[in-house]
Amino acid sequence: MHLYLLYIDPGSGSYILQMIIAAVLGVSFFFKSFWYNIKAFFTGKKVKKEDEKDKTE
Repeated sequence: MHLYLLYIDPGSGSYILQMIIAAVLGVSFFFKSFWYNIKAFFTGKKVKKEDEKDKTE
């Protein structure tokens, strides 16, 4: 087995870590938005968008 093929340099390691963090944050944002839409559907409330929030303040 060629062990020298298993080497990961620091640049690749930090890039992989960055991709993992971005994926976790992206998935959490997706499910948060999805949950608010489901909740708004069953409660009958409208989900405010960012543009509408700024105009009401």
